Formats: sequence, C-alpha cells, structure tokens
Amino acid sequence: MSLITIIILAVGLGVDAFSVAIGIGAANDKKSWAPVLRLAVAFGLFQFAMPIIGWLAGLTVVEIIASFDHWIAFTLLALVGGKMIWEGFEKENDEKKADQTLGWPLLMLSIATSIDALAVGFSFSVLKTPILLPAVIIGIVCFLMTVTGMIFGNVLAKIFGKKVEIFGGLVLIAIGVKILMDHGV
Repeated sequence: MSLITIIILAVGLGVDAFSVAIGIGAANDKKSWAPVLRLAVAFGLFQFAMPIIGWLAGLTVVEIIASFDHWIAFTLLALVGGKMIWEGFEKENDEKKADQTLGWPLLMLSIATSIDALAVGFSFSVLKTPILLPAVIIGIVCFLMTVTGMIFGNVLAKIFGKKVEIFGGLVLIAIGVKILMDHGV
C-alpha cells in the first residue's frame, strides 16, 4: 500500500476525531494547552492502537463485534453529546461543567472515534499488509486533526459563546447517527 493511500486513509479515519474535537474545543472553557493535548494524545493513541488490535485479532473478534460496533460508537457519542447539551442549557453561574478531556468521557470518546480503525486493521490483516507504519501514520494524522479541531472549536466558542456547547453536543450525536446510517441501521 502506498504512502499516499495510507495518508488518505488516515485522514478519513481522523474526520470523526476532528469533528468531535471541534465540539469539545467549543465546550472547553480552559485557556491552556492541557485539554487540547490530552484529547489529541488519547485520540492519537487509540487511532494508533486500534488498527494493530484489529490486525492481531484477525477474523474472529472483528466478525463478532462488527454486528454491533456502530451501536457502541453511537451510544458513547450520544451520552457525551447529551451531557454537553445539558450543560449548555445550564446557567453560567452553575457549578463548573465536567471536562470532557478527563476520565470516562475521554475514554468513551477515544473508543467511539477509533472503532473504525479496528476494522481497518482487520482489513490489513486479510490483505497480509504490515500494520506498524500505517498505524503510526494514522495515529499522527489523528493527533494533528484533533489539535486542529480543538483550536477551531475554541475559536467558534469565542465568537458564538455558550450556544456552541449545545451545537457541539448536537454534532457528537449527529456523528453517532451518521455512523448508524453508514451501517444500514
């Protein structure tokens, strides 16, 4: 597989992470690089690891979860998106909103945005294609797209205020619905 093909594949896999990062960046009120780097590193690591796991798992595990992986991604995105929408409607002086780049929300988003990479790893296994270089490229591209998405989301929040958090939650849910539609549900 050519380097250009791998990069195009990596960008395709990174689109969900980029979109989610825009929503998280819009909702994040911290003015530091820590949340940006936490999200980018987590998404990048998961996008790196999932193709390797899929490649190692081969036919068995991927066939087992392929029938419901889209439901897992949808549920995780809908939960986090719903929470963001809820917090978007809360008054400004309410207690501090949860940071989506920490703990369970971070783990759920990382899994949800990288499930497709598991299937890509499986396809590499079937094609008898080495996985390490593609996995590294996928992880790096995802990292860069996540950083870009977080910065863009933060700029949108500065322009449009708290309403962007509601929009960000809706975007997460829309991505989940798109995943379901892509799988024929």
